[in-house]
Amino acid sequence: MKPLLSQLLASAVSSLQTQGDLPADIPVTINLERARDRRHGDFASNLAMVLCKAAGTKPRDLAQKLVAALPASDQVEKVEIAGPGFINFFLSNSAWHATLGQILQQQARYGRSDLGAGKPVQVEFVSANPTGPLHVGHGRGAAYGASVADLLEAIGYQVQREYYVNDAGRQMDILATSVYLRYLDLCGETLDFPVNGYKGDYVWDIAASLHRRHGDALRVSADSLFADVPVDEPQGGDKEAHIDGLIERSRNLLGEKHYRETFDLGLETILGDIRRDLEGFGVHYDTWFSERSLTENGSVQRAIERLGEAGHTYEENGALWFRSTDFGDEKDRVIVRDNGQTTYFASDIAYHMHKLERGYERVIDIWGADHHGYVPRVKAALRALGDDADRLDVLLVQFAILYRGGERVQMSTRSGEFVTLRELRQEVGNDAARFFYVMRKCEQHMDFDLDLAKSESSDNPVYYIQYAHARVASVFRQLAEKGLSWDRDNGTAHLARLNESHEDALLISLSRYPEVVETAALSHEPHQLAHFLRDLANEFHTYYNAHQFLVEDADLRDARLNLIAATRQVIANGLGLLGVGAPDRM
Repeated sequence: MKPLLSQLLASAVSSLQTQGDLPADIPVTINLERARDRRHGDFASNLAMVLCKAAGTKPRDLAQKLVAALPASDQVEKVEIAGPGFINFFLSNSAWHATLGQILQQQARYGRSDLGAGKPVQVEFVSANPTGPLHVGHGRGAAYGASVADLLEAIGYQVQREYYVNDAGRQMDILATSVYLRYLDLCGETLDFPVNGYKGDYVWDIAASLHRRHGDALRVSADSLFADVPVDEPQGGDKEAHIDGLIERSRNLLGEKHYRETFDLGLETILGDIRRDLEGFGVHYDTWFSERSLTENGSVQRAIERLGEAGHTYEENGALWFRSTDFGDEKDRVIVRDNGQTTYFASDIAYHMHKLERGYERVIDIWGADHHGYVPRVKAALRALGDDADRLDVLLVQFAILYRGGERVQMSTRSGEFVTLRELRQEVGNDAARFFYVMRKCEQHMDFDLDLAKSESSDNPVYYIQYAHARVASVFRQLAEKGLSWDRDNGTAHLARLNESHEDALLISLSRYPEVVETAALSHEPHQLAHFLRDLANEFHTYYNAHQFLVEDADLRDARLNLIAATRQVIANGLGLLGVGAPDRM
């Protein structure tokens, strides 16, 4: 509907410019909003109020000229001027009926557009450290990121989906050391496991694989491993110094070859598990980008050199610092430690430099909300490099809090006490998980009710929406069972028979779908689409309960079948963008 009305207004503006009532070189942006109350029209535009100053006239007077210059259209019943100069459009029934023709003709393409004009956009999401299985917290970022990417693609952007693999750095060293300690356990060594080591059962599994490869050949005594290592926190020591000491001792005792083997075994095992989980969740990536590659291809060093050449680094206490406070950060940041090792932040600077060098018009990072303090320092680094920091959007996703039987489920990745994404999928199914994760704004806290997600009731939104789709499919099965057929062309010829209030509501909602997709994509808010689908399903169920579809009157029957077939198509299209299935039977 909006494109048609925009064209009509654009034509009216052009006419007034030709007549000299509007400057020929004035920039024109046409805004159209759906009216909240249909008694005041279906759409309203404030165009006259926006252009009145340039026209040198009162907004109502300009509105009258614009209305007079509007081309005739059989899809516009009447146009009124309201208030200070709003132009209100009342659409004809044929306009709403035309929507059904578009849906039934375009089918899966309905709601898609070329607004993005093929511009390249990257969406990077999840990117969890490969130090353990994905848990339900990661699941929200996965569902949200996948839907944002799919929505942007639906409106014509060329989207590249990327997972940044943190395959270097301290956390991976802690994992490798945790695996080696469990290996020594399997060899029969008695030792105290560090407070901040990784304790999950999956670490035992990786250690068992290491033991199957080498038997006891990599065994050292616990005494030799813990010799000269600072004491752990339970003994009144420093847990960070303790684990760092164990990392260094493990590396020295194993030697670089076997330490790297242990490191890579942990990385490859867990990363493979993450890949399988995400694929099983319907989340797919174009690129799995290695953090380690940034060092190997010189990107980290090049980023540091660029900052230095621009005068944004300095040395202090043996370390190299980035002067990020010059760009709005709360404090300066270390990029090379006093031991010569580059920091994780240095890799992150190089990674974002590398992203922009790849030519994306926009780069979207989806991070956990606990990374909010990281945003200004990354943007500061891009500005210091001379890049356009506005090309980077960082979207923060709050943690999902899981409830079962009304009780909150406690989770801790380090202790190994968490519900994995795989367990969630097995319990509630992919569809419920994907939908529930995107029902709220990403920055809002989310309570995930497992019992509700599994229920087969109207209180469960994904069930309620899928049930609407299945109900339409059931009507068409009943049609065949009765020996009847659907004549779509006949239905199109008799759409004027759709004059019930429930039918009007459905027609209006179906026409809104492309606008919802566009708005949800541009605002990165898939919950808008989720809410639309819930409302659409509610309107269908209300219609279903109030009227018969398979009536004796063939003209009315075909018209109603057109309407519900279009409803089924829009539900399927919308669910598809959220990664949710549209079953024909439930």
